Amino acid sequence: MKSYKEELWFNTRKRREFINITPQVEEAVRKSGIKEGLCLVNAMHITASVFINDDEGGLHRDFEEWLEKLAPFGKEKYKHNLTGEDNADAHIKRSVMGREVVAAVTCGKLDFGPWEQIFYGEFDGMRRKRVLIKIIGE
Repeated sequence: MKSYKEELWFNTRKRREFINITPQVEEAVRKSGIKEGLCLVNAMHITASVFINDDEGGLHRDFEEWLEKLAPFGKEKYKHNLTGEDNADAHIKRSVMGREVVAAVTCGKLDFGPWEQIFYGEFDGMRRKRVLIKIIGE
């Protein structure tokens, strides 16, 4: 079995962003040379997420509005923020949206259903963060 590792780095301009990283992951699969296996894409920071969904702007705005209702930004709202932090809402949003995705690799390509894309979700941005891509297989 072979394995391949690559990292993506982000430093978003806004506190919250959704970035389609499917092209970068597809390129990593191509570079890996793996034809049959699994591809893990993992947010390596506790206030960021990786998830699979549709690349549709209205849906992304719905996610943002729903997440903000669920865990609104605000230093005074959370016990975590009593330690001098202001990102408790980002921790909760990440827990809801997920840490990582695993996608099948078939015939050297990501094996997706219709409309599926991989996204990096940032909930406490404007600083450098990392995403791990790990591909294993033959």
